[in-house]
Formats: sequence, C-alpha cells, structure tokens
Amino acid sequence: MEKIALQPIGKIVNNQGEFHLALNKSYLPALEGLDGFGHIQVLWWFSGCDNGVSRRKLSETSPYTHGPTVLGTFATRSPERPNPLALSCSQVTYIDKENAVIGLAYIDADNNSPVLDIKPYVPSLDRVESPSVPQWCKHWPKSCEESGYFDWESEFNF
Repeated sequence: MEKIALQPIGKIVNNQGEFHLALNKSYLPALEGLDGFGHIQVLWWFSGCDNGVSRRKLSETSPYTHGPTVLGTFATRSPERPNPLALSCSQVTYIDKENAVIGLAYIDADNNSPVLDIKPYVPSLDRVESPSVPQWCKHWPKSCEESGYFDWESEFNF
C-alpha cells in the first residue's frame, strides 16, 4: 500500500478552557472566505496515541458507562485506533486573519494536538436530519450546542 504523508497546518491551543487553532502563517490565504461560517470541522491528530500499542487496539472494553461491554474501535470515539485521526465539530468564536488564529467555543483535544485540516460545517452536507444511534447512547445530546452542557465525564471510561 502506498504511504500517506500528512503535514500539520497548525496546532490546537487548549489553555484552561480557552480554545483556538494556531495555524502556520503560510496558511493565511486558506482562511479567505471562512468568515460567516459559525462552525468548522477540525481534522486533528491524537498525537498522544501515536504509538504501536494504541494503533493495534481494535476494540474497547466498557468504553462507555451505558454501552456494551465490548465495542469495536470503529464504534467508539476512542483515540486508540489504527490511525489516531480525530474529527471535531467546533463553534467559531472569531477569526484573526492577521495572526492565522481561529477561536473556538470548545474542542475535545489536548493542548498542542496537531491540526491536519479544516472544513466549513455546511448543514446541507454535514447534518443528518434523523440519525440512527444505538439505544445505549440515545440519551446523548442532539447537537454541538447541547453537548457543551452535557456531563460527558459520566459517559466515558477512557
């Protein structure tokens, strides 16, 4: 199989509850036209799980308090996976084009996690009107906005 090369475009800054993306200034032109989008999809790297043990893990035992005892990695949001790639939908609070910074209301990432790409959230392509989920997670919030008020700590065991 052909090897894939990824280049981070910046990093996630998680500073005591203040979140932003600090992009490499060479990507300033890529911010053009992003104004007006209220949310973005951030593709980032779970750098803390980029090791042989985490990349070989294909199942999780009791990852969620209300979930099944065993779930395959692809049925979880676990950072331990064959490729520690993460996708987060985040609300944009500001865009500083001069310094290549995008402010976020929240992102579920560790400080200094590498950012691989950004895409605007577009409801016509990204929103599912009535998504199906397993019974064990039906009580989870129905939107990003509601997620900010949800007690996620009581849901995850990892």
